[in-house]
Amino acid sequence: MNDEGLQEFEQFETLCVEETGPWPFVTRRVFELSDRSRSVWTSREHRKGLPHVEGDDTVATRADWHCLWMPRSLNWWIGTIFAIGALLFSAGSALSLAPAAAADIGIRLSQINAIYFAGSIPFTIAAYLQLFQAANAGEFRPSGPNVAGRVRLFGWQPKEAGWLSCALQFAGTLLFNVNTYDAMHPAPDWLRQDLAIWVPDFVGSVLFLASGYLAFIEAGHAHWSWQPARISWWVTFINLLGCVGFMISALFAVVLPGPADVTAGTIATAFTLQGAICFFVGACLLLPEASGETQ
Repeated sequence: MNDEGLQEFEQFETLCVEETGPWPFVTRRVFELSDRSRSVWTSREHRKGLPHVEGDDTVATRADWHCLWMPRSLNWWIGTIFAIGALLFSAGSALSLAPAAAADIGIRLSQINAIYFAGSIPFTIAAYLQLFQAANAGEFRPSGPNVAGRVRLFGWQPKEAGWLSCALQFAGTLLFNVNTYDAMHPAPDWLRQDLAIWVPDFVGSVLFLASGYLAFIEAGHAHWSWQPARISWWVTFINLLGCVGFMISALFAVVLPGPADVTAGTIATAFTLQGAICFFVGACLLLPEASGETQ
C-alpha cells in the first residue's frame, strides 16, 4: 500500500474523540483506534520526540546519570547549550552587581558586557535548534510511527503553540544579540543608547515573555495549570519565571536624560540575574526530560 492509501486507511480506522488545549490552540488529542484502544497526541511531546505520559513524567524523571551525556539527542544539545548561555548571563549579572569584586579580579565593565554578548550566542543557537526541531516534528499517526517530511529550516506553523513559542524565542535571541553587542560600544548620549541597546532589549524581552507563556500553556493544556508532578510543567514554569525576570529587567533598564539612576540599574541587573538563574535551572531540567526520549 502506498503512503496515500495508508493515510486514507488510517483516517478510516481512527477517530479523534477528544481535543483540548488553551484557546485558540489544540495541544492534546485522543484517538480511538479500530481495536477500541486509544492513542494520545500531545503537542510538546510530539515536537520533542518524547513519550506521552499522563499524571507524571515517570520515564523522564528517572534518577540516573544517563541524562548528563546523550550527544545523539537533540533535546540534550538544546538543554546543554541553553545552560551555557544562562551561566554566562548569570556570571555577567553577578559581576555587574559586585563591581568591586569584579575589579579585584581585573574584570572591567567592557569585559562584563562581552560576557553578556558571549552568553547571547548559545541562547540563539539553542533557540534555533528548538525551532528546527519544531519545524520537523513530522506527521503524527495514531496507530504507527510519526511520518517525517522534507527538512525545513524554519517551517511555518503559527497555529501550533509549540512552534510559535520557538519562533518568538528565536527572534528574541536575535534581538539580544544586537543589544548585547551594542552594549559593548555604548553611544555617548541617552537617546542613541536607548535606540541601540534598550529598544532591542525591551522588544526581545516581550518576545521571550510571549514565548515562555506559549510554552507553559502548551505543556499544561490550559491558560493556567498546576501540575508539579510533571517535569515538563516545571521546565516551562521555571522558564516562564525567567522570562518575567527579563521583562522586569528591561522595564528598569531604560536610560533617561539626566544623571544615571543607579537604583534602577541595580534592579534591572538583579532581575537579569534572576531570569538567567531560572533559565539555567529550566535548561538543566531539559536533560532528565530528554532521558525519556523515544529512539
